[in-house]
Amino acid sequence: MTAQERPIDLGPPLDPPAARPDCAVCQALARQRARAAARGDHSRVTDCNVEIRNHHAPGRRPTSG
Repeated sequence: MTAQERPIDLGPPLDPPAARPDCAVCQALARQRARAAARGDHSRVTDCNVEIRNHHAPGRRPTSG
């Protein structure tokens, strides 16, 4: 008999991050997030939330693109 692994508990979803009012990048991402939410694009909303949350994180390196 094989024991089953316990299910993964992801916990409640994170609150959407607040865009810094003095940061043009954060404000642009917030606008993109609002447009994505209005059209029901939850994947893009999540992407914007991650970008906003990580934009001012310590140790974040700029990406070349």
